Amino acid sequence: MKIVVCIKQVPDTAEVKLDPKTNTLIREGVPSIINHDDKAGLEAALRLREQVGGTVTVVCMGPPQADVALREALAMGADEAYLLSAREFGGSDTYATATIIAAALKKIGFDLVITGRQAIDGDTAQVGPQIAEQLGVPQVSYAEELSVADGSVVVKRQFEDQAHLLKVQLPCLVTALSELDEPRYMSTWGIVDAYGKDVTVWGFEDLKDALNPEWIGLKGSPTNVFMSFGKQAKAAGAVLKGLSADEAVAAIMDKLIQRHII
Repeated sequence: MKIVVCIKQVPDTAEVKLDPKTNTLIREGVPSIINHDDKAGLEAALRLREQVGGTVTVVCMGPPQADVALREALAMGADEAYLLSAREFGGSDTYATATIIAAALKKIGFDLVITGRQAIDGDTAQVGPQIAEQLGVPQVSYAEELSVADGSVVVKRQFEDQAHLLKVQLPCLVTALSELDEPRYMSTWGIVDAYGKDVTVWGFEDLKDALNPEWIGLKGSPTNVFMSFGKQAKAAGAVLKGLSADEAVAAIMDKLIQRHII
């Protein structure tokens, strides 16, 4: 069984800053980590390999420094790693990103693709499903449990206040919640082995047979960030104490009227 896990290197902070000129992330001076949902998906892939055999391949699209994230994945136990990095890929939105990753996955080959539900620096939850559409394979999102049996995957899918239990024939794509699995720690020997392995780097030239340059990068992205701005500070709120329910309602209504909300 060939399992491919798509990971993303993201800033290790909730205080994401954007370049006001390019509307892209400012990564300088900010430590980076593997996105939480992606890491849970990697752990699920490693456990599936232990149960049914096969290989686990990790794929990451990003700048050259994303090599560190791939080395961490190798140290956790992944068999091989691919970095998709090229100037032509810069500025890609979710659709263009999915187009590039899907082209790489077609070249690598797969039975099961696992991605994180969403990245903490974007929160769109779009790339995984868009990759599945590009590949033409079935998909299950929001996976919180995952197993393999008889050429299919069985997925417990989180859905609002209930869960779906779905069986999907391979090949397919699954997007993982961080609750799917608790990622293992890297071992000392795993780290040593990881830096003894090669990370395959693919640029535009390596994938050009499957990519239209008009569909990737900033130019080929159907969406772009029109404006970015920081969160605005709010005035301190008022706390109503010692009032009955009727008095509290009357006071709130009076405030709403004063502010011309009602």
